[in-house]
Amino acid sequence: GWASEGPGAGGKNRRVCHATARLEMGSLWEEFNRLGTEMIVTKAGRRMFPTFQVKLSGLDPLADYVLLMDFIPLDDKRYRYAFHSSSWLAAGRAEPAAPGRVHFHPDSPAKGAQWMRQIVSFDKLKLTNNLLDDNGHIILNSMHRYQPRFHVVFVDPRRDSERFAHQNFKSFSFPETQFMAVTAYQNHRITQLKIASNPFAKGFRDGDPEP
Repeated sequence: GWASEGPGAGGKNRRVCHATARLEMGSLWEEFNRLGTEMIVTKAGRRMFPTFQVKLSGLDPLADYVLLMDFIPLDDKRYRYAFHSSSWLAAGRAEPAAPGRVHFHPDSPAKGAQWMRQIVSFDKLKLTNNLLDDNGHIILNSMHRYQPRFHVVFVDPRRDSERFAHQNFKSFSFPETQFMAVTAYQNHRITQLKIASNPFAKGFRDGDPEP
């Protein structure tokens, strides 16, 4: 029964309050972050590299969960890259925010046991700068900075579950995954690191920018 299913820590349902997420490839993300991570956005949509991947624990093995991501602007500025100083400079106010979209992990919903069994990879997620995109890609403004966010949502079987929506999810942000959205890499060291560490970047080496 649901009598004892009250909120846990911080007013969250006990099905999510103990959830923890560990970012995979953390040292690679750190390496990019130190240089100032850039992520390509294209009209057709481009996958992220590094791929956002997490290892989950603390879920109820028998409960159902939906996993999703969204991306929030880090500030209200637009940027430009100063090549002479190899640094990003604020270049005015941000453009109006693109439509806020979420990306559901395609295996959602699934049991906690399944999510915890393997690394959860958001390798299908694509970033676009096409405001009219109808493929469900995440729409971002180029030359703006973003923070990816990851959310674990407990699928509440109660009939009036929407009343408890605010209790049934837990969110995670990893500062080292922040990035600048770009239509072409600005910092050549980012390009080099992407080629060196991305197994699918062979195309770059052959002069074809699309992996």
